[in-house]
Amino acid sequence: MKYVFANRYFYPDQSATSRMVSALAFGLAQRGFPITIVTGQSLHDNSRDDLPARETINGVTVIRLPTSRFGRQRLVGRAIDYLTFHISAFFYFLRYFSSEDIAVVCTDPPLLSVSAGLALKLRRAHLVNWVMDLFPETALELGVLKQQNALSKLLTRLRDWSLQAADLTVCPTATMMDFLAKKGVPRARLTTLHHWSDSREIYPVSPDQNGLRSEWGLTDRFVIGYSGNFGRAHEFETLLDAAANLQHLPHIQFLMIGGGKQHEHVVAGAKARGLTNMQFKPLQPAAHIAESLSAPDIHIVSLLPQLEHCIIPSKLYGILAAGRPTLFVGDRQGEVSRVIRAAGCGEAVEIGDVVRLTDVIAALSADPARVSAMGASARRLLETDYVYDHAVDSWASLLSAIHTKTASPARASKVEQPT
Repeated sequence: MKYVFANRYFYPDQSATSRMVSALAFGLAQRGFPITIVTGQSLHDNSRDDLPARETINGVTVIRLPTSRFGRQRLVGRAIDYLTFHISAFFYFLRYFSSEDIAVVCTDPPLLSVSAGLALKLRRAHLVNWVMDLFPETALELGVLKQQNALSKLLTRLRDWSLQAADLTVCPTATMMDFLAKKGVPRARLTTLHHWSDSREIYPVSPDQNGLRSEWGLTDRFVIGYSGNFGRAHEFETLLDAAANLQHLPHIQFLMIGGGKQHEHVVAGAKARGLTNMQFKPLQPAAHIAESLSAPDIHIVSLLPQLEHCIIPSKLYGILAAGRPTLFVGDRQGEVSRVIRAAGCGEAVEIGDVVRLTDVIAALSADPARVSAMGASARRLLETDYVYDHAVDSWASLLSAIHTKTASPARASKVEQPT
């Protein structure tokens, strides 16, 4: 039999979904699972075009399917990239899967569970949905798709079919799982497995030992950081306005690391406000991720309230691993707020409450003992609830249970791969 994970990006890509899938695949392979990855031939930033069609990495067989490579800059090109991956994945599963095989299908590209699910149903194989971003709800909430039009209704029906056809759907939060249950997915086919961070890869680096802080001129500064994707799901105006309010305190600096759809907008917003206390840096190489996430004294995490049931900001887990507090800008009654409030590892601010965010940052900049205590609580939370090894163990148990339930002892599936 085969265990196959399908996601458009995989190692060495450093996008959020790739890091999650890659870490899980490597961990399961170390535990003896025969893991194959079905992925694309490009990286999310198009920085390389020489990735091999097939290779083995840390015991994981990686199959890179042929797709178009228009990239992420234009919506039409991205849609074509999505479509060609759907087509390639459909024919891969149709050709190489048998009735005892298990596919864990992720949500990049959106609705991959539909095309893959159809092929798996034809092959009578087993589908596990790993929902990282809920589509089409995310697109509907962001206005990319219109509510109640023919296309959105069709996409929702197709997605709902793939959920009903799956042996199991794995959600990263209880909020998402409850939403899908209310839409009619049987609770027996839903489970919550939280995201995680590897505490050996990401760990606290003290300011005096952090080369990036020195390189970026942040020695003896109180640093508020944002790291990761500047995506549509995040709100930045509250942060920009708070930074403007704090310009009279030169020891407070803002560090914005990453890129994405809203990056240019945020840079323009900083320039329009004349912010001299904010600097922008690109995402750092994986080898420097501990230093990068430890560079800020406190991190900003943001999520639009209407997306609480659709997305969990994966950057939160890296922040916990780095032992840094979180300032969450979003729904103060939402899941992220509840987590950081219960653990005592941060503060939550409603979107638009610039005064409160300004006051919280100023107060924390004057209270290093409290910041240190919050950071220690963050690391404890990671090691208690979101540690990598526990997550891999949970996935190993889940996949073993599905195999035990569905496998026929009289048959053995021969592993076939494309040449």
